Amino acid sequence: MERATQDETALELLVHGVGGTTPEEMLGDPRTVRISGDDTAAVFRRTEDADAERRPDDYRGKPVPEAYVWCNLTSGNGSRALWLLLLPFMVVNLAHWMRPTSRHRKRLVRTYGLLVRLVGLTLTVLLVAAACELALDLTAWQCAGTPDCSGDRAWLGFLAADASGDGGWWSQPGRRLALAALLPAALTGLLWYLSHRTWSAYESQQPLPQQPDPEEETSRTALGRPGFWYGRRLVARLRAAHTAAGLLTVAAAVGTSAARHDRRAGGPGLLDALGWALDATLVLGGAVVVWVVCRRGRTENRLDRRLDKTLVRWLPLGALVLLALVLLYAGWSRPGWRSEGRLPGDATFGGIALVQGVLILGLAVVAHLLYRTSPDSRTAIRGFAGPAVAMLSCALGGVMTGGGAQRVSDWLDGSDGSIDGPALVLTWQASVIPPLLVVVAVLCGWFGFRTVQRKRREMDRMAADYPDERKDSTRTRRIAGTRARAALTDRAPLLVGIISAVTLLLGAAALTGAWVTDEVPAKAAGGLPDTVEGAAQASQALGSWLIGFGFILFVTWGRRAYKDPSARRTIGILWDVGTFWPRAAHPFAPPCYAERAVPDLTWRMAGWTRATSATGGRLVLSGHSQGSVLAAAAAWQLRPSVRRRVALLTYGSPLERLYGRWFPAHFGPAALTSLHREVDCWRNLYRTTDPIGGPIQLHGDCGPQVDRAALKDPLAYGRTEEHPLPAPILGHGDYQADPAFAEERARLLARLKASVPPPRPEPTPSAAAQGAPEAEGFTPAPADPPGTAG
Repeated sequence: MERATQDETALELLVHGVGGTTPEEMLGDPRTVRISGDDTAAVFRRTEDADAERRPDDYRGKPVPEAYVWCNLTSGNGSRALWLLLLPFMVVNLAHWMRPTSRHRKRLVRTYGLLVRLVGLTLTVLLVAAACELALDLTAWQCAGTPDCSGDRAWLGFLAADASGDGGWWSQPGRRLALAALLPAALTGLLWYLSHRTWSAYESQQPLPQQPDPEEETSRTALGRPGFWYGRRLVARLRAAHTAAGLLTVAAAVGTSAARHDRRAGGPGLLDALGWALDATLVLGGAVVVWVVCRRGRTENRLDRRLDKTLVRWLPLGALVLLALVLLYAGWSRPGWRSEGRLPGDATFGGIALVQGVLILGLAVVAHLLYRTSPDSRTAIRGFAGPAVAMLSCALGGVMTGGGAQRVSDWLDGSDGSIDGPALVLTWQASVIPPLLVVVAVLCGWFGFRTVQRKRREMDRMAADYPDERKDSTRTRRIAGTRARAALTDRAPLLVGIISAVTLLLGAAALTGAWVTDEVPAKAAGGLPDTVEGAAQASQALGSWLIGFGFILFVTWGRRAYKDPSARRTIGILWDVGTFWPRAAHPFAPPCYAERAVPDLTWRMAGWTRATSATGGRLVLSGHSQGSVLAAAAAWQLRPSVRRRVALLTYGSPLERLYGRWFPAHFGPAALTSLHREVDCWRNLYRTTDPIGGPIQLHGDCGPQVDRAALKDPLAYGRTEEHPLPAPILGHGDYQADPAFAEERARLLARLKASVPPPRPEPTPSAAAQGAPEAEGFTPAPADPPGTAG
């Protein structure tokens, strides 16, 4: 009788979606208790369920509900606002995971990962170069060296030079540059600190050890590999390389300016020789950084606990020592040195933009070759999603760079035009923003027109969806409009593809214009027809204003998020989507919360099934929205014998609609089909009014059907006895309010009870210890060849 009673006990593990929620809301009870975890992420139960295992009779025929709450991983304290600075890094990291599905193209996969890592390296150099532009060029070189600019700013008095070029000890250009270099160097140190600190808090959690299993089934996705959610070695190597790259960028901005002065006729011989030696050392240091970035990608086939301590320690330290030597070299007395015009090295930003363009084009070629090996019409932008998103990350970096430079220049310069302003390339890049916005406006207009057309079609279908209802035109338009707007998600790949292509073309035009004319657009158009000249002047003025406004808006948003928890939660939604993936391309990207959440879920599920192994360990894993993605990732990490005891219930899930299309190598049809076959059963709920969730759309003989027919939304068209007040249009939320949710959960529990496998003997502690070394190297057979993570 005791065994029969225990057979009725099951667990429902709820995982929330984007934006987070409280355990009270998830469990439908104001009284909850934390049973495992900490203030960052934890598992909760209702207070009355805290000792459910001791009272199995009370849970006959119903599951014990638990809620896994992970929202503080992305929207916790005010320091999360600093993550806005890392937005370009996050976007380029997404591009790494967007590679198309491939078959037996190991070298191409590695080349793809290498190119994305190099794009990420250029973004680090770009951000630090932007800080150098603000501190060294605009402030220390131009403004402090111009009496008309520095005269009204008392805080620049100790750096300022008079009309004859003389002044105090700090007024010499080299010393001004050396002092100002502390700002970009401090920024580099801050990025290193954030990356190291967040790794310790988020990504240091080790996944559940995988023991060899004779019944292991073939996994069709890398998410099931033992080392996928533990990238310590790569992140540490990349962190060291990017930190060194930032410090070397600062050293180059200071050292090359002093070296150019020393090479003039009559320059001191010793300083000239030191300048050449420092330049050669900088080139060597840059080559070492590139070599470190190129040498190694991710190791996913095993739990890689090794750390390249020598490289991780000495590469940044060596760059820091070199920077200190450069600052001493630049601070040497040079009485005849004057700062005029812009800081030498104006072509730096143009060189970065050129390298980025070449890398993006190379990435597009590799992505196309990969896509040809296994074409799928559902893949976003026909396999070009990665290059397109990488292009957008470069554009974001350019906007942040140009916007900051333009605002600081306007603040220092005022209206008297006493300084030359930022680098020409930045002005040209700002000038192409208005044409880009015109293209975006045309696309939005086109999508708006198509949405209106779809809304009309949805209004015609309403009679079939609610056949016995008296029609209300206002109600019909509202429901049809919600459905039409939800369908816009499926057009996002076209929008991203066109904007990325136009951005690449306009960026190439801006770079060419800056190098060919050596003038700002308004002056370069002088002598051309009045229409062209007027358009160039308007584009430059409007672009300067727009890029400055965008930068101010960006800073304001970050400041508000620092002080306002509700605004911080909104930003957290962006991180929920963008930081699911490990940091494989950029170590300064916001931390990957899934490297904490997935091991949490995996350990909890394995612990439940082990504790209830005598009854088969029945468990329903219930995930909403982004929670369904975490649920799938955690299920892939389970041993097959445990995975078969788990039923999966997803609702409002982006697994196919977003992740399957944008990340086909990891969530494509083969991977989702494998997941469906390996869990006991999987059911998916969705609505046509949901802009995020959608059907899984598995084809072929995959076992029981995954998708339930689209749920009605609203539940009732008009007033009924069951719904005396107008039913709301739920869209992406509150799936539990639909009776279908409880119905599908009950069916999954009944199926689990009938098909639960007999208990398997657990290995003894000694046997487990003997198998530990073997387990670390164990890898399920992936779709791509082992070790092809790039």
